[in-house]
Amino acid sequence: MDTLAMILIVVGALNWGLIGFFQFDVIAAIFGSAASVVSRIIYGLVGLAGLWGVAMLFRRRRIGTEHHHNYNGE
Repeated sequence: MDTLAMILIVVGALNWGLIGFFQFDVIAAIFGSAASVVSRIIYGLVGLAGLWGVAMLFRRRRIGTEHHHNYNGE
């Protein structure tokens, strides 16, 4: 699930970069306008992947802290 989330996060980031620099929305260009059902589903999935990414950051921080304590013998 983490890999799928990361792929969607990258897709979303690249799409936003293209929108910002070139005013070109790849998702809308491929799947119809930004208001099309398929485009909205993809945007929603990218948003959910972003939330999953936030959870991944907190998980990694917790795991990193646990390893640090175990390494020091605490």
